[in-house]
Amino acid sequence: MKLLNFGCGSTFHPAWVNIDIISSSPEVREYDIRKNLPYPDAEFDACYSSHVLEHFQQDEAKKLLTECCRILRDKGIIRVVVPDLEAIAREYLFTLEKVDSGIKEAEPDYDWMMLELYDQTVRSVGGGKMKDFLLNPSINNKDFVRSRIGAEAEKFWEIHAHQKSMRERIMAKIPAWFLQKLRIIIAKYLVALVAGNEAKKSFEEGIFRNSGEIHIWMYDRYSLKRLLEQVGFIDVRICRADDSRIPDFNSYGLDTIEGKIRKPDSLFMEAMKP
Repeated sequence: MKLLNFGCGSTFHPAWVNIDIISSSPEVREYDIRKNLPYPDAEFDACYSSHVLEHFQQDEAKKLLTECCRILRDKGIIRVVVPDLEAIAREYLFTLEKVDSGIKEAEPDYDWMMLELYDQTVRSVGGGKMKDFLLNPSINNKDFVRSRIGAEAEKFWEIHAHQKSMRERIMAKIPAWFLQKLRIIIAKYLVALVAGNEAKKSFEEGIFRNSGEIHIWMYDRYSLKRLLEQVGFIDVRICRADDSRIPDFNSYGLDTIEGKIRKPDSLFMEAMKP
């Protein structure tokens, strides 16, 4: 079988063709998936993405899924994983009811759910308020946060502990990325020189909001199903993290790691090309 993992980040398997805008490994091909996918018609048996679609404008997401339909063979499967807006909203309402009834111990959980709803949509700096919450030395609801974002929480804490050395390794491996950063720094100070500090601040925020970190849209079980059907897919189904029509999917460690769900806050959905 030929399998495509697009927008893979650092989660990939060598049995798949893995692509992303910045390569994190020799196993990952650098490619901007906002463009048409660089493959011929009917090339793949399955396509997969996790927490990618929410970073696209709605028309861009529709174009990307149309491309996936094009490159899939007949009866090919697409598996799309996104943050589950419905589940986030329900958990937010649950924690709201708890704090409103006077349960003080629920306040950290309520604060976290507010961040899940809004932070990655409105933040103007990397990590946003979520980063501040996770790095707070007095955080007392780590178990709740783990239940919401799973391995991503541990990964964040581990990365922060080794942030300096990791940054040095990344810069050494990706000189083009470093040069791009340098160009932005130079442009930023030129903007300040010509138009002042307010214009510089707007320039910085605009660069950040186009960096790929921002959530531009969110999906629930109805809107994602409708979108997949609009681009030509059929037999759309909600799945569990460990349930897939892609043969041997669990062996790849994409949605589950050692039996644990990698991103518990997710909606898992599959569809078929006619």
